[in-house]
Amino acid sequence: MNEKALSARRRKDAAQLVDGERPTRSVLRLLARRPGRLSIALAAFALKEIPLWFLPVITAAIIDIVATGGSLTTLLIWFGVAVVLLLQNYPNHIIYTRNFMTVVRDTGADLRHALAERMQRLSIGFHTRASASVVQTKVVRDVENVEMMLQQVTHPLLSSIMVLVGAIAMTAIMVPEFLPVYALAVPFAILLRSAMARRSRIRNERFRREMEGFAARVGEMASLIPVTRAHGLEQTAVTRVADGADEVRRAGLHLDMLNGHVASISWVTMQLLGVGCLVLAAVFSLTGFLPITPGEVVLLSTYFALLTQGLTQLLMLIPVAARGMESVRSIAEVLQEPDLELNSGKRTVDAVVGHLQLVRLTHRYPDADEDSIHDVSLDIRPGETIAFVGSSGSGKSTMLNLVLGFVRPTAGVILLDGVDMQQLDMRTARRFVSVVPQESVLFEGTIRENVAYGLNGASDARILEALRDAHALEIIEGLPDGWNTIVGERGSRLSGGQRQRLAIARALVRDPRILLLDEATSALDPESEVKVKEALSRLMRGRTTLVVAHRLSTIRQADRIVVLEHGRIVEIGSHDELLDRGGRYATLHAAQAS
Repeated sequence: MNEKALSARRRKDAAQLVDGERPTRSVLRLLARRPGRLSIALAAFALKEIPLWFLPVITAAIIDIVATGGSLTTLLIWFGVAVVLLLQNYPNHIIYTRNFMTVVRDTGADLRHALAERMQRLSIGFHTRASASVVQTKVVRDVENVEMMLQQVTHPLLSSIMVLVGAIAMTAIMVPEFLPVYALAVPFAILLRSAMARRSRIRNERFRREMEGFAARVGEMASLIPVTRAHGLEQTAVTRVADGADEVRRAGLHLDMLNGHVASISWVTMQLLGVGCLVLAAVFSLTGFLPITPGEVVLLSTYFALLTQGLTQLLMLIPVAARGMESVRSIAEVLQEPDLELNSGKRTVDAVVGHLQLVRLTHRYPDADEDSIHDVSLDIRPGETIAFVGSSGSGKSTMLNLVLGFVRPTAGVILLDGVDMQQLDMRTARRFVSVVPQESVLFEGTIRENVAYGLNGASDARILEALRDAHALEIIEGLPDGWNTIVGERGSRLSGGQRQRLAIARALVRDPRILLLDEATSALDPESEVKVKEALSRLMRGRTTLVVAHRLSTIRQADRIVVLEHGRIVEIGSHDELLDRGGRYATLHAAQAS
């Protein structure tokens, strides 16, 4: 399997392995997908940690040599063993770091890829409900928290396990009678862990929710700055964000106080146990209750100190682990979201003629009291231009969303070239569709990259022809870098008319069979509108076109005009026919003309 296919498979696995109800299990399953690197990392870690649990043995041996007047040769042998054990730590630590951190970073990348893919599969309804800033937080901050948790928790966890195993093994060999004393630390650690875990989870979840809400407010403020400034509402916007920041501060402070309690109680408890172990070993030695040498007293107290230190580290990492696990739950909210656009296993579309049939079509949005579209039937012939007009809320944009498959009919069917669209893989059908929205969206990149977006094999000649037909050549001719000019975030360095003509060029270069225009000229000044209308006339030629229009002057040439009111068709006809009837369309036209 090549690297690209393997990467795609791992991303798919990552999406399936994340379970918000079992975050710990999810993390372990994610790590286990790379058994080779993980095994090498664990083996290297075990080797590099040998000095931590074996040096007390060497220390005890040297102390006993001094206390009993042992030989210098034996002392040097122990010294040589210590040097070898210490020197091997460096290469094995590098091996561990390279392999384990590769697994961690790969896991983070897989989660981000899985989130991106999932978001592309989720329905438009989900994206309408979800804040873009909150989703961004999940992709950036929550995945980073998982990576940080793995970095900060794994090392002390493995180290404590190695020390525990080594200490118990060496004590069992040298002073087995002292083993029950070590067991004292474990119940205390478990008790503290269970007492703090639930509270830590609750406060981490609250803090995450507050952070997500705050991110949504900041994103809202940034997008509304022009409106805020225009109405002198700067202080109102600042107050809204400040209120959100204050809620984050409170939730964060409560979490910090809990973490402080965990840290202090853990440290005090484990230090008391360490001092108690040292005194107990000394008492056994002095009273002769156990035949313990001075070196063994040091060995036992050192092992117990290492054990309690490791347990203290683990207890202090409860906040980091809780934050990471809460982030796993947050990621799972997207990866387990069931509101998907279902395409898998459906019929692929290899060619489109452009014949659309709407048969008794009805749609009602969730929790709405009335249908947004009700019992609409319409036969749209290939190459025909149909315009939808009506007052706000009449269902014009919903019609386009239904044809695109962004929302599903509540009743009725839409046929594309005679096939029910519910049976089609809409991802393949949309390759033959282009959309020009009211406000075109450009990404941070060059003009050429924006026009050829998604078409890696588009030739320069094809792109130039699209720019020419869209009346957009004058845009690049007036720029020093031509079509290599960076347009800025969302096309901020271009005017509205320029952005719209580039959106039309983007549609033209795809040579679509079906074209959807959603108020494509309503936000333009008269001069820009003229140029965009000329470009649109070229774009619409020979293509099935659905137009949503607010300005009735822009749809006079439509083959048929469909007048909608409250989701129902009240009139159909050409511009002249509808004016002659003197109905709803004539009323709308007269209102605009006046």
